[in-house]
Amino acid sequence: MSALIKKIISTTKAPAAIGPYSQAVLVDRTMFISGQLGMDPATTQLVEGGVQAQTRQALVNLGEILKAAGCGYENVVKTTVLLANMNDFTSVNDVYKQFFSSNFPARAAYQVAALPKGGLVEIEAVAGLGPLTNA
Repeated sequence: MSALIKKIISTTKAPAAIGPYSQAVLVDRTMFISGQLGMDPATTQLVEGGVQAQTRQALVNLGEILKAAGCGYENVVKTTVLLANMNDFTSVNDVYKQFFSSNFPARAAYQVAALPKGGLVEIEAVAGLGPLTNA
């Protein structure tokens, strides 16, 4: 039985982890991306403008991590969206569909009691590396 290959994925174009975790971990050809807040990577502060601005920045951050691994949004197969307020679900979807416009990844969305730094939304993802085809 062969050993799994584990590689840490990191980029300065997305906010550094704010705890003892990695931005992403690649195991063979599957990448697990840690939850991304709507933080500006340069200032490590949440962007202003409410839930839509934070959603956009979280997805931009996620995209930078995908790029660091040599792939893009089309490689994402699953996301989890954590919301401080479920009433923001439609506003988050309005931004989300600008990044995922077809062949949508599977997704779960939850309202949580609180997010780090007082964030309004956090998005984590799982992506497959290598060429993907639709069956």
